[in-house]
Amino acid sequence: MASTCDPRKLRDIALITNPTAGKGRGQRARGLALTRLRDAGIRVRDLVGRDADESLDQAHAAAADGVDAVVVAGGDGMVHLALQALAGTGVPLGIVPAGTGNDTARLLDLPRKDPLAALERILAGRTRSIDLARSGATYYATVLCAGFDAACAERANRMTWPKGQMRYNLATVAELRTFRPLPYVLDLDGKSLRTDAMLVAVGNGPSFGGGLRIAEGAQIDDGLLDVVVIKPISKLELVRTYPKLFKGTHTEHPQYERHRVRTVTIAAPGVVTYADGERFGPLPLTVECAPGALTVLG
Repeated sequence: MASTCDPRKLRDIALITNPTAGKGRGQRARGLALTRLRDAGIRVRDLVGRDADESLDQAHAAAADGVDAVVVAGGDGMVHLALQALAGTGVPLGIVPAGTGNDTARLLDLPRKDPLAALERILAGRTRSIDLARSGATYYATVLCAGFDAACAERANRMTWPKGQMRYNLATVAELRTFRPLPYVLDLDGKSLRTDAMLVAVGNGPSFGGGLRIAEGAQIDDGLLDVVVIKPISKLELVRTYPKLFKGTHTEHPQYERHRVRTVTIAAPGVVTYADGERFGPLPLTVECAPGALTVLG
């Protein structure tokens, strides 16, 4: 279990919103949060950045100004942004899920379809410390993808039509036609592994992409990362295995490997990684566990 602190009194909160999250759910969640938090007697700093950079600046400024908590209303992208400002500060993060995937909220077992229920969890004031994953000065909470899954996301980001999940579905079909296993070189806590693989994923938590449990078994408070390797399989087998990711039963596949480490370095040609659903950066890169780096409400 993640460490739990005594409930704290919340008097001054910064609320940072992505109003476009979840086809407008972010804006609706913002309205509910403003009303409920203010009704509870809390001073709310209502912050809506013009872009991600301004929202990040707002989160940094709020933390430096000594707010009791930063609350984000949005999806995994907004949570990912907040991590960069709050990791290591002790300032708690509250989440009102309003995105499409909401994998960080899923990781924390927060209500994902009921903003008012999520707000009640925040108002209870209970905090706990969780691990984050870190590469350089950048943190993520859920899973870093480096392979077929990241290639699909990269292709989808280059497409202008259609919108939403259908764009990702079409990108996946297109990527299936051309994707080939890649040669990876991994350093797993000093142990070298060379292998061809369909993908490598580094999980702080188990899921990405709206509940795909690629790193089944990953814990957010064990001081370790779960490195998953899916070795070469046929495209038909990949399609057959995909539904198992939602239940985590893909771990029974003979081409599945799991390594639990404190630090991993990944190298492979032409791979751009994604983490928390955001473009993270090209390989090679090193990821390490940052134990207890984030305090969360709920």
